[in-house]
Amino acid sequence: MSINTTGTSTTTSGVISLERELSWQESALCAQTGADFFFPAPGSSTREAKQLCGACEGREACLSYALDNDERFGVWGGLSEKERQRLRRDRA
Repeated sequence: MSINTTGTSTTTSGVISLERELSWQESALCAQTGADFFFPAPGSSTREAKQLCGACEGREACLSYALDNDERFGVWGGLSEKERQRLRRDRA
């Protein structure tokens, strides 16, 4: 399997696999708001973003994606950067 310039697999099964892995993003509540909401300025509150995540059906998939891809910034799956770091450390 090879990767083309868009980052997708050139084989049909690879593209389907990638699409399935990211399908949660289509129905995620964060897709309906601005990115600034989930990537607040340092020291700003993440409370509202976390509340929205708590009501989202894609929260678990989002958190798994963030942990698997080492997302270091913003609120993902209802957790802040520090909370995800703590979770990674506790799992190790």
